[in-house]
Amino acid sequence: MTFWVWALPPDIAGPLVVGCSLLGQAMSIRVAWHSFEARRALPFILGGAIGVPLGAWLLPHVPPAVFKAALGALMVVWCPLMLLAGDLPRLTFGGRIADAVAGWAGGVMGGLGGFSGPVPTLWCALRGWDKDSQRAMFQPFHLCMHTLTLAAYLAGGLITPSVLAMFAFAAVLMILPAVIGARVYARFSDAGFRRMILLLLLGSGVALLASAIPRL
Repeated sequence: MTFWVWALPPDIAGPLVVGCSLLGQAMSIRVAWHSFEARRALPFILGGAIGVPLGAWLLPHVPPAVFKAALGALMVVWCPLMLLAGDLPRLTFGGRIADAVAGWAGGVMGGLGGFSGPVPTLWCALRGWDKDSQRAMFQPFHLCMHTLTLAAYLAGGLITPSVLAMFAFAAVLMILPAVIGARVYARFSDAGFRRMILLLLLGSGVALLASAIPRL
């Protein structure tokens, strides 16, 4: 998304991001399936399912620059704090309800353009989950959110022939990187995995701010 929004309007970039993300998640689901825990993932999925329709409805109405600037600012402020902390604080309050709220936020942001990951990712890090537990939740969560989002886009008329043509081209180009990513994943320690995720989120936040600020 941080690259495509430079050249494509949100109502085209959003479906492209969601479609390609869904393909990538489906290709690598077997990596995390062995540790999948429905008890942990279900609150996120249920909360996200409530949030997706709202995000999909907002996509054509929220000024893209405002959304990108807000999301970018969140990442730019939060991620460095987490990277500089010796140990992440462990949050134990809220239980499944708090997990569902994090999933709802992810669902709303996912419906807005495929950003279903940042809030649940940071929340699970604060919960102290190891990388396999996080991955085992993220994979089914993203699969469900992206599937629901595409259904909402289809119902809203956002899946046009031009979007399908662009997706077919992008899908071919992302297959090899998705396979490589699934293999590299196993080489990361918990600390390395956390650092990689936060650095990717930080880079995404910087790019979003850079693209949004001139348009505010």
